Amino acid sequence: MGVMMMRIRFSFFTWPMLALVLAGCVAAPPPQIPSGPDGRAAPVIYRIDPSDTAHVQFRMLDSVNALCAAAGAPALRLNAELTAAAATHARDMAVQNRPWHFGSDGSSPIDRARAAGYRGAVLGEAISETYESELETIAAWMARADTRSVIVDPSARDLGVAFFQEPSGKIWWTLVAGDGGIARAS
Repeated sequence: MGVMMMRIRFSFFTWPMLALVLAGCVAAPPPQIPSGPDGRAAPVIYRIDPSDTAHVQFRMLDSVNALCAAAGAPALRLNAELTAAAATHARDMAVQNRPWHFGSDGSSPIDRARAAGYRGAVLGEAISETYESELETIAAWMARADTRSVIVDPSARDLGVAFFQEPSGKIWWTLVAGDGGIARAS
């Protein structure tokens, strides 16, 4: 096979066009990633439309149930009373501007579940202050032994999950596990 050569003749009018084409080939500078005051990359804000609340809760339930199945624990059901207690606490943590298990009124997870009408025993609560999605939050909880034990507790039958999102985008998550009244029935 022979090598085929092509001869291109550039005229005076072709050079400006060639310069424009080559200018388009210059690599653009990398995009600037916004950084926070600590110099690290600023968090990407995950916005939740309030109309998607039920979808988010059921995605969390499905994820938790997949994790329970993998751990040999029974599937959980979403419980309205525990979800109400979780919603109360998620909003209250935002008001207090700190993630902790006590309400601004001194209430515990057990107190909040009782006040919401839950008749079973509260087995545990997982909380988070983040800009991350529900799935990223569950993954972070599963990375810690104390919150993982709440999520895959073999005694659990009921689950309450809720969040409160501030206008800034920060999300306060609360997950509450309960035994469904099994301990009282025995």
